[in-house]
Amino acid sequence: MHITLPALSGPILVYLLVFARTGAMIMLLPAIGDANVPSRVRLVLALAVSLALAPTVTASYPAQAPDSVVALTFLIVQEVTAGMLVGAMARIIVSAVSVAGFLIASQTGLSYAQTLDPTSNDQQGASVGGFLSLLATVLIFATNLHHLAIGAIAGSYHVIPPGAGLPTADMAELSIRLVSGSFLLGFQLAAPFLVFGFAVNAGFGILARMMPQLQVFFVAMPVNILVGFVVLALLIGSMMTMFLDFYSSQMGLFL
Repeated sequence: MHITLPALSGPILVYLLVFARTGAMIMLLPAIGDANVPSRVRLVLALAVSLALAPTVTASYPAQAPDSVVALTFLIVQEVTAGMLVGAMARIIVSAVSVAGFLIASQTGLSYAQTLDPTSNDQQGASVGGFLSLLATVLIFATNLHHLAIGAIAGSYHVIPPGAGLPTADMAELSIRLVSGSFLLGFQLAAPFLVFGFAVNAGFGILARMMPQLQVFFVAMPVNILVGFVVLALLIGSMMTMFLDFYSSQMGLFL
């Protein structure tokens, strides 16, 4: 079966272009876009979201397909780029908790094996970031903030209208601000652990000067890990609240 360009008109053309934008977003969304999620699940979700979104954005697309294959390809590439921008935003925001997990693991000593041997597979250090990332993803779905991603893909039609030129300067500025903001958030989430870790290490440093015969390393490491877990248990609620506020404010830029 051969499909000609004149046949790509009306609802067929609209659905094709909406699917290109929505599918690119879902491919990069946290949790849904991960490799352990079956590709058929992502495909069905993208088809369902596109089917629900297409009637609301029909007026944004041309009624007829472009006359040339190059023009149609350019239009599809633009839709994919817009979808990737929204999906990458959510992915970068969630990476903030991975940064916090890395700093927490480094401060509490859970990634000490990585310090001694950088080529080792540091499962202990990675487990902290994985736990925080999983918890952040669960809270996003539990608080219905995943609806912001669908709202962002709908709002992207006002920021990046189909057929218009890509605002590359604005997209680059948004990406830079989002990356810097996510890194800052990760550092802020890990700040209490850095302060308590410094206090514990300073205290054991003074103790080592007072008692040179004390094996400080074998005493300080368990205490440092214990203090890290206690601080994590006390502050996990506040940390996730800060993350959810940041997620909602950044994903709401397209609404």
